[in-house]
Formats: sequence, C-alpha cells, structure tokens
Amino acid sequence: MMLIKNGRVIDPESKRDEKADILIEGEVIKKIEKNIDEEGIDEIIDAEGSIVCPGLIDVHVHFRDPGLTYKEDILSGSRSAARGGFTTVVCMANTKPPVDNKETLEYILEAAKKSSINVLQTASVTVGLNGIQLVDMEMLNQFGAAGFTDDGFPIMDSDLVLKAMETAKRLNVPISFHEEDPSLICNPGINEGKISKKLGIQGAPRLAEDVMVARDCIIALETGAKVNIQHLSSGKAVDIIRYAKSGGARIFAEASPHHFTLTEEDILKYKNNAKMNPPLRTEEDRLKIIEGLKDGTIDIIATDHAPHSREEKDRDFEKAPSGIIGLETSLALGITYLVKNNHLTVSELLEKMTVNPAKLYNLNSGRLREGSKADLLIFDPDEKWTVNEFNSKSSNSPFIGWELEGKVKFTICGGKIAYMDK
Repeated sequence: MMLIKNGRVIDPESKRDEKADILIEGEVIKKIEKNIDEEGIDEIIDAEGSIVCPGLIDVHVHFRDPGLTYKEDILSGSRSAARGGFTTVVCMANTKPPVDNKETLEYILEAAKKSSINVLQTASVTVGLNGIQLVDMEMLNQFGAAGFTDDGFPIMDSDLVLKAMETAKRLNVPISFHEEDPSLICNPGINEGKISKKLGIQGAPRLAEDVMVARDCIIALETGAKVNIQHLSSGKAVDIIRYAKSGGARIFAEASPHHFTLTEEDILKYKNNAKMNPPLRTEEDRLKIIEGLKDGTIDIIATDHAPHSREEKDRDFEKAPSGIIGLETSLALGITYLVKNNHLTVSELLEKMTVNPAKLYNLNSGRLREGSKADLLIFDPDEKWTVNEFNSKSSNSPFIGWELEGKVKFTICGGKIAYMDK
C-alpha cells in the first residue's frame, strides 16, 4: 500500500480542496481522509507544500509510432508525458502508415501495454488521411480506437464531415477536427500579418481557421455529435464556438499552451521553434484565447505535442515542419501564465487538464474519489525551475531557457510511480 500524506488534495469534479491523505491499495484509491494511520504502509510520500490532484490527461499528442520513431516513439513519449504529470494521453492518427486499418491500430495498442501511463489511440476519419473516403469507423472502434481525427489534414468535403459526425454520434465517440482551409493559406505555420510581411512570407490568415470552425460548428449543431475543435488560435473562432455552444452544440474546444503564452512576434526570436499549425497569431487573439478559457468556451488544454528532429527544424523557415513538443512544460505554463496571473484558479486549470478531457473521451478517470483508479499527480505550484532538458527524443521547443513555476514531483499511474523528480 502507498500513502500520500499532508498534501493539498484538489479534485476539480467534486470541488474538493482541502488538506488530506490518500491511501492507495494496488491500482485503486482506497481512502481519502485526514490523518490516515501510517501503520502497515509499504510506501509513504510526504506531499507537504504540494498539490495532489488527478493525473493529467492530454487529448492531443503525436508519438510518431509507427514510421517516424526517430522523432518519438510510444515509450519515449510516455516518459515525456509522465514527467509532465500526465497519466493518460490520446495519440493522433497521422502516423506512417496512418491509423486507418486494424493492423496499425493493434500494433500501437500492443506497444502501449509496455508504457508506464495510459496510451489511447485515435483512428483517422478518412482512408489515408486523404479526405475522400471514410474509414470503417465501426470496425476500428470495435478494435479499440478511442475516437477519430484526421488531425493535421483538414477535411474539405462537407458531406463527408456530416456522415462522419453522424457515425461518431451513433458510436458515442468523439470526432476531432484540425480547422484550416488550405485554399486560403499560402504558407502554413506563420500568421498572415505584420510579422509575415516583415519576413517577406505569405502566411496563414485567421480566415482559414474561422470558416472551417463555423462550418463544423453548424454541422455539430445539426448532428448532435460530440465534436472536438482542436488547438484554437483565432479569437473570432472562439466567438463562433461560444455561439454554437449557446445553441446546444456538443462541442469541446481545446487550446494549446503556446497559443495562450506566445504571439506572432515570437517568431522573430524563436524562429522555426515558433512555427506551428495553426500559427501563433496576434496579442488580441492570445487574449481572446485566455477569455475563452476563463468563461468555459474552451474546455480543454491540450499540448499538440509534435516532436521533430533538430535537422528538420534547422531548415529554412518555409521548408521546416510545423509543431513543437509540449508535454513537459504544459502544466507549468498554465500555472505561470494562467494561475499566477489570476486568469484561472488552480482548480479551474486542472479541470481543463483532467476531468474535461476525460468527459470528451468517456473515460472513468480525471477525478479523485475512493474506489477510482489511482492515477494521480503531485506537484509544487510555487517551485521555480528552468526548462533545459527533456525526456522526449526531441527538443523543438521555444520555451528552452524559460523560468517557470509549478514543478511535477510525482506522477502515479495505476498505483505505481511513473515519474519522480530527483
């Protein structure tokens, strides 16, 4: 048995926020109460000065396995996630080959059994991520696909999106969308604005995101499907989602830490490590993302953890791939830039990183209660640390050298320590 003593226990779902002990027996939380007797306990963790909460859940990661494992693989990605406080991640389907068949899906799920955390896998919406033909969604769901997404590849055929949403609703699984109309984009990864003009590059305007978000919000209203709008960057898109939700749409919206901490100006400093899809936009957009987080329009914080090799990121800007890693800095960026700046309480931040992601994927996790699985995070919200190394295979991050607050001390998954700060 494991006993966590003297921590500030926060459970966003029940609104519990008190000093208490947690007793873990096997994979399960046996007891949560004050002053649990230490007699007969195998392992005791003193969490004095730390917060004990549900393990974090990231619904948007790329572990590059199979096919691109020089960037990341399931085990290295899992180690990166555990260091960041995550006990569950949901992997995207744009692997090589993509997850549009049961053989690739079964390979990933079998490899995930060796992970120290819970690794879930989505399947693609369309065959080959080509936006033309739907996969056999029912079959892939039966073989373990947690949801469906062509992330990174917008689906332009509206009738196909309608049919995919209708099937997802029937299967009671989420369907997630990358919202950028490629016909409106000259060069992805940089906002069409003053910085792109300064660099002599035509970029990706907000309009490319806004029109896709609007379409999919309307189709979500029509179908009643559970729809996840991925990595919002446009302030106007936040307004569109707010409107759709007010009409009863079952929409979940996610924001990535880079979109509430950085702007297009940061491309001048961080160059290719500030290139991502959708791109960093204006300060006005950044503040609208924060507004959406505050009022609940944006339900989820997700990293879009996207590893790339140094050689790939060192190419000319227009040739370098988009994306940054984010699992090991996500919580601290939320603490530093949302909690410490009084945009969200700690409990509100954790709600967007635990119970809300669990609700999206119908998971029996993301909460602390007796009898539930012992997936927990212990972190010191006030400890300062400098970003300088990663458990990921990759290091494509603009946050290297940043001093952040909020240090993961222990990540516990299924009653076992998956990460311990040294």
